[in-house]
Amino acid sequence: MHCDRSGQRGAGDLSNEEWARLGPHLPKNVGRGGHWKNHRRVINGILFRQRTGIPWRDLPTRLGKWKTVHDRHRRWSADGTWDRILRAVQADAAPEGCIDWSMASVDSTVCRAHQHAADARKQAPLKPGKRTQPVRHRPDEAVGRSRGGLSTKIHLAGQGGLRPLALLVTPGQWGDAPHSRYVRRNEVERTINQLKSFRAVATRFEERDYVFHGTVAVAAVRLWLRS
Repeated sequence: MHCDRSGQRGAGDLSNEEWARLGPHLPKNVGRGGHWKNHRRVINGILFRQRTGIPWRDLPTRLGKWKTVHDRHRRWSADGTWDRILRAVQADAAPEGCIDWSMASVDSTVCRAHQHAADARKQAPLKPGKRTQPVRHRPDEAVGRSRGGLSTKIHLAGQGGLRPLALLVTPGQWGDAPHSRYVRRNEVERTINQLKSFRAVATRFEERDYVFHGTVAVAAVRLWLRS
């Protein structure tokens, strides 16, 4: 089911309960001319692209202008907003007893990188509209070569509730840290499967590492918002 002009919610959109949990942690407009408008529709657009992996330009018109959705995701990936939101929803869950650190475990997964992901320019990226670099940036753009070709590896710490605690993105040929915890590995493997149910995570389309990191962070936030 997709949302139409009558205001019906589309499949995969944020529910009212999820929006109530997420909304307080989003950037606020300050002063006149605030540019953060239509947060809910824009985030639903980002989530739609997460699930389907379609090009940004092909987003349904019900979700607004594709460039607005794309630019907000890129900006929030560059300035660390998605990471801050992830930490905030985790902090909300902690007092409710939803995080069991004793059940944490670490694993990694390799994601195929689309050929477009290797087209990044050689010069370091800048934050959109600014002269500073993104919070996260790797000169190698976290794209490497493994047996399957171009790839990126996601290292993940997860817990028994099948939700990510922390994540790191590296080139696909990188190995796992020797100190990784292999206790309760089944849970983190299932968490990885949940993340890779988002097609934009299972296959990397972004050229820049910081944008793909933001894509994985959005998927992690989505898992935390689910009941």
